[in-house]
Amino acid sequence: MEAVFFDMDGLLVDSERVWLEIETDVMARLGAQWTPEHQVHLLGGSMERTVDYMLAVSGADVPAAMVREWMTGGMVRRLTAGVHAMPGALELLDALRDEGVPVGLVTSSLKEIAEAVLKSVGRDRFDAVVTADDVTRTKPDPEPYLTAARLLGVEPVRCVVLEDSPNGVAAATAAGCAVVAVPSLLEVDPAPGRLVVPSLEQVTVADLRALISI
Repeated sequence: MEAVFFDMDGLLVDSERVWLEIETDVMARLGAQWTPEHQVHLLGGSMERTVDYMLAVSGADVPAAMVREWMTGGMVRRLTAGVHAMPGALELLDALRDEGVPVGLVTSSLKEIAEAVLKSVGRDRFDAVVTADDVTRTKPDPEPYLTAARLLGVEPVRCVVLEDSPNGVAAATAAGCAVVAVPSLLEVDPAPGRLVVPSLEQVTVADLRALISI
């Protein structure tokens, strides 16, 4: 195992509920309602996809750039105030660091949103960070994970990805990585080279290494 890559929203930190709160607020400004079902539809997607979807659902005549600013500003303010790590995430992250395994953060969120999270989690815990601003195609495209592997100088087939969404799992699988899925809002089915667990509390470094040796 040459490296491990963590997804951010819903896997590293409990930010999906923050997204729901901000999306609901922004949708109200657009004169429409937002539901958890809308959020599920966008799980693991990009900001551009979210903004386009919100404008389509609301029918509001508002520039996409303004909606994006509302979303980004709201998320940064809320996350800067603090965000909780998902159960077992920081413990596994620190265990990897203790064993000298390179670790990357790979997210479809914008850089400024990721930076707000990293202020709470600790930027020095990661050897590389890849955000939506660093790629031309976000998950489910494999580009984010291929970019992370290139930054660390490792082979994707020797890496393990930790994800919570089907989009993220698809991206990691397409990149050739082994996957540990901790489903949040949507189910993820078991598959060869993929371990599905209810919590990272049940995952050890040895479990990750075992996925590479399969």
